[in-house]
Amino acid sequence: MSVKRYEVRYLTSAKNDLYELLSFLSEKESTDRARLVLNRIRALCEDLASMPSRGHVPPELAEMGSRKFLELHFKPYRMIYQVTDSVVYIHLVCDGRRDMQSLLRRRLLSPGS
Repeated sequence: MSVKRYEVRYLTSAKNDLYELLSFLSEKESTDRARLVLNRIRALCEDLASMPSRGHVPPELAEMGSRKFLELHFKPYRMIYQVTDSVVYIHLVCDGRRDMQSLLRRRLLSPGS
């Protein structure tokens, strides 16, 4: 029996998050460290193709009554995603030390997001 594979798609907002993270880490630490972090984040996201439900609902979203998004962690980074019938959409990649409730509300729950 074959395991269903999902397509993993990065929304433009998530691609921008990755670019900003790469730039920030390259400047503050090193290009090698930035690439290492981004490669690990991408690998975790790509693993969702075979195990999309492995994440959990972000507690900030659960408190706001939303359970349609899941998240994975690569400390301190958080990847927020949504699973449909055949596609995993990566919505957000961010440093979890930010004001997550405001960020999630603005990026995922506000009209037009």
